[in-house]
Amino acid sequence: MVVIETPNSPRSRKGAQWEKRAWLFMRFSGVFLVFLIIGHLSVNLVLPEHGVKAIDFAFVAGKWASPFWKVYDGVLLWLALLHGTNGMRVIVADYTERLWIRKALTITLWVVAATLIVLGTLVITTFDPCIDPNVHSYLPDLNCHA
Repeated sequence: MVVIETPNSPRSRKGAQWEKRAWLFMRFSGVFLVFLIIGHLSVNLVLPEHGVKAIDFAFVAGKWASPFWKVYDGVLLWLALLHGTNGMRVIVADYTERLWIRKALTITLWVVAATLIVLGTLVITTFDPCIDPNVHSYLPDLNCHA
């Protein structure tokens, strides 16, 4: 006879409400992410004249000169990281048997996601396309075009 174990479900109403909200977030963010990703790929890969070869520093600088694209890429970053981390949290909850391992992995997931969100948002909001004219004085000469 096959014994099916009880899934690792939350024990309290508060935990059940959290899981319900997380489930709804996954559905709504997933649909929204589909449209954001299609737009992102269209603008970055389909519309430029030479596809991937056209993406360089100047392309990103020109794109991020508009506040719309900074917000668009920021929302894409936040939603993708939160959606992916929540999905990994569910996988960890389903496949880990020991409570302390589950908690450690879940905390690690959220710390990594928060770090990536902070760093990504910092890059998007502080990006400055103006290169320092004295860059040659403090960067090593690589002689790439010799």
